[in-house]
Amino acid sequence: MVNYNPKEWIRFILAFNRADTVRQLTPALIGIGVYSFIIVHLLELFDLSENPHLKNFSLMHTLLSFVISMLLVFRTNTAYDRWWEGRKLWGSLVNNSRNMALKLDQLLGSSEAESRDFFRAMIPNFAFALKNHLRSRPIEPEFTNTTVFDAQQLHMNEHVPQQIALAMFGKLVDLQRRQILLAEHLLLLNPEVQSFMDICGACERIKNTPIPFSYSSFIKKFIFTYCLTLPLGYVSNLHYLVIPLVVFVFYVLASLEVIAEEIENPFGIDENDLPLDTICKGIHKTVTQSFDHKLTLEQAESSDSPKKGFRYDR
Repeated sequence: MVNYNPKEWIRFILAFNRADTVRQLTPALIGIGVYSFIIVHLLELFDLSENPHLKNFSLMHTLLSFVISMLLVFRTNTAYDRWWEGRKLWGSLVNNSRNMALKLDQLLGSSEAESRDFFRAMIPNFAFALKNHLRSRPIEPEFTNTTVFDAQQLHMNEHVPQQIALAMFGKLVDLQRRQILLAEHLLLLNPEVQSFMDICGACERIKNTPIPFSYSSFIKKFIFTYCLTLPLGYVSNLHYLVIPLVVFVFYVLASLEVIAEEIENPFGIDENDLPLDTICKGIHKTVTQSFDHKLTLEQAESSDSPKKGFRYDR
């Protein structure tokens, strides 16, 4: 995701980064410019630019401009809704990971070092697994092994986030069976555990359900046809100046479609996609701090308490 200051107008106007659509559309812009030049040159060469029938094309563009603008607005809004829903889902994952870590930190005493280490590693592991699952990438480089669960126990050709969630829930059940946690504690922790797979399913729904093919195909054909007929409608008024006009109109219309295509799947690695790597690192940092905080407090209390056999003088 691109970090920027929205008040820097000069930077936006003059700078071209990887997220800018100019880089992606450069071949198409050159092609539409060459096409426009050929059409205008032929019409001027054979003195057809003043043909009254060609002027009717401008009327067609006037009528269709409102239709194409409404289509592109709807397309962009739909894609942004998917992007924003993905951001809300990952925001919920951050909150639920923190809440689960805070609850377990208080429910598990310092004597349960193995269980604390397990959840300290597995809660961030779920976030990393979900990120790589959505990107169809392996999780091994970012997986943190524990004494009771490591990456070798995962079936990489199956649903990895589900396996990690199952391991966490199984650990909670085991702690309840050993009476380290009470049944009420499981009810307290259940919303966070359940939310992990709910968030995973919602993210998969966004990723695996793109905009219908017919709708996307129709918009592209509409833009292409609209821009190809622009030289015919405006050559009588603008002559060769219609060439940069067509290139600019195509750039504006095609850019909206390209941006919508990029953000409708917000879990990838494009410049405008969600910063999932940063979010996962934030989850890892806050969860680790939550589990370490109690141990730090207990160590401080033990160091401040009077030692056994020590006598104070009055």
